[in-house]
Amino acid sequence: MDPLHLRSAGTSLVISFDCGEAEVIHWGADLGSTLPDLAILGEPVPHSAIDATVPAGLLPQASSSWRGRPGLRGHRIADGVSGLDFSARLRMVTAGTKGSTAVVVQSDPDAGVTVSSSLTLHDGGLLELRHTLTNDGTTPYQLDELATVLPVAPDATELLDLTGRWCRENHPQRRSIQQGTWVRTGRHGRTGHDSSLLFAAGTPGFGNRHGKVWATHLAWSGNHEQFADSIGDGRTMIGGSELLGPAEVILEPGASYTTPALFAAYSDRGLDGISEAFYSWFRSRPHHVLPTASTTGATGAAAGKPRPVVLNTWEAVYFDHNLPTLIELADSAAELGVERFVLDDGWFRGRRDDHAGLGDWYVDETLWPDGLTPLIDAVTSRGMEFGLWVEPEMVNLDSDIARAHPEWIAGPAAASHKDGGRLPLEWRNQHIIDLVNPEAWQYIFDRVDALLRGNNISYLKWDQNRDLLEHGHAGRSSVHEQTLAAYRLFDELKKAHPGVEIESCSSGGARVDLGILERTDRIWASDCNDALERQTIQRWTGLVVPPELVGGHVGPTTSHTTARTHDLSFRAITALFGHFGMEWDVREVQGAEREQLKRFIGLYKEHRDLIHSGRMVRADIADGSLMLHGVVAPAGSEGTTAALFALVSTRTSFAEQTGRITIPGLEPERSYRVEAIFPAPGDADYAHTFTQVRPPAWLADGAVADGRFLAEVGLPMPILNPEHALLLRFTAI
Repeated sequence: MDPLHLRSAGTSLVISFDCGEAEVIHWGADLGSTLPDLAILGEPVPHSAIDATVPAGLLPQASSSWRGRPGLRGHRIADGVSGLDFSARLRMVTAGTKGSTAVVVQSDPDAGVTVSSSLTLHDGGLLELRHTLTNDGTTPYQLDELATVLPVAPDATELLDLTGRWCRENHPQRRSIQQGTWVRTGRHGRTGHDSSLLFAAGTPGFGNRHGKVWATHLAWSGNHEQFADSIGDGRTMIGGSELLGPAEVILEPGASYTTPALFAAYSDRGLDGISEAFYSWFRSRPHHVLPTASTTGATGAAAGKPRPVVLNTWEAVYFDHNLPTLIELADSAAELGVERFVLDDGWFRGRRDDHAGLGDWYVDETLWPDGLTPLIDAVTSRGMEFGLWVEPEMVNLDSDIARAHPEWIAGPAAASHKDGGRLPLEWRNQHIIDLVNPEAWQYIFDRVDALLRGNNISYLKWDQNRDLLEHGHAGRSSVHEQTLAAYRLFDELKKAHPGVEIESCSSGGARVDLGILERTDRIWASDCNDALERQTIQRWTGLVVPPELVGGHVGPTTSHTTARTHDLSFRAITALFGHFGMEWDVREVQGAEREQLKRFIGLYKEHRDLIHSGRMVRADIADGSLMLHGVVAPAGSEGTTAALFALVSTRTSFAEQTGRITIPGLEPERSYRVEAIFPAPGDADYAHTFTQVRPPAWLADGAVADGRFLAEVGLPMPILNPEHALLLRFTAI
């Protein structure tokens, strides 16, 4: 049959069936509307090899003599014998397209399995791929792996992925692609601090604004693998799969399993092109529009209510909850211009520290004799929304619910720990509620539902502070079912309370993926509010997740997690390029510093529509001590500000002066006035920010130049001290 060809936003996907099975023969640059006879792509057959052309199938399989990582691993169990039908021979049954989606059905009647594959190439060029395997046989089929993979071009010889740890999430690492398989495995039972948010293969030296890049993301919040597989004939595949535990998925006759979606993007303009594809997809989702949607953003799509300025109480009061202090904090926040006040950990029964109380989701009567209502009324009467911290998936052994229902605690043994069963080791003094248990799931749903019904709560900061190691239900591995049960919990609470926003926090950034972001309204990128660390964390988190979904807060002058001290301007400029907020006892901010913080909150409110709808631009700068990033309004849009950029110095430079910095991403023929707006002369941080006898000539009065000049020649920049930043505004004239 004829090949299937999907095209969108400079990308083509071509699926051929010439070998009898589905094969992606091209994923990359747009090929135009007409394809040649694909018989010209018939490969030679080398000596000492299989006597046929070997396809790199949509599901690579040994039955076609693929010697790399297979797409399907599983076997049938019959009459007490396992390992049967271990090698499926999937061949095409039907294939077709409907709009931007191709559906391919392949089957092996002898093995009794059918796989239906759905591939959607979205308007912005983002590809979404998933498989569904159905057991057509009369006996159980144990699925060990069903992977989603795509080929990359031969000139993709370099691999970039991300790794990290608590308070240092999403840091890049690079290597050459060589023969063999590079596998990133996540066995955390959640996405993980070290999970690679993106797997990117590209041409040598690809950067922010140059090079060809093929990149994938697996939308799954449980155990997983992401990999690049390069075999001896020179072909390379990249992809991912859910990492299944022992006998975790056994399909009874007629039952099916669907993979997590693999999202994939191609760019011939470096990593910024990859971000554009992901951002376009996020911003086109109907539920990306927030509950009170009424405005239109710069992209022309419904933008919803502006992302409110947040104050979170954690680094202000920690567990020290008392009503007068919190009302003082609310007064101070409202006076600054805060729009959402979030009460963090410590409000529920028995919770004086992190050793007790998790699972007892009742307002602590000893702390709150009149419930949360007095605080909520104080917050809302001052024009702010009220938000609340919860951690519904976790439990302390020192809790009423753990004492009443020890069988609700997940672990490797069939028996509860009270009956001699073994629990996993504690992590931050806590264990996991077994949401696979219907009674436990219902209890958690009912308690969170009751909190939301009984209180004027607009926002939940939903935390999850430990890995799901040795996670089991009834003595069997159950991370797969736990993940689905957690998704169902989010979904049902959202259905019951559609006006409530939810933040995904998992000891910071340990659950950041498109699976959880289908159910939540923002993520907490890291528990670290140190602005220097956040520059890297937010830059690489933002490779996939747009800034309106990434919480960025101004922390105290001296960081809680690193003990570094930074000026307010550096902390505030860093937080600006996200969903802006504060995690700080703002009562202590007085005088000129308070006025400066107010001014920055005003800047965020003035420019958040641009930041949360514009195109992200990241410059390639040879000097590794400097970063330049910004957001640009769509071409031709009107408004007072066409772009905001931040020039950031992360460490000392070998050069004695910054020199000219080119500014990419602006419209070449359009003229702009460039102004340095923060810190400005007279600001408390101004003298600390720069180290120079005389600033560049344009700094005092601004500069006027067109986008081509700024991209090719640039402007001489002031000499920044390490760990300082300069905010630049570009106005179209």
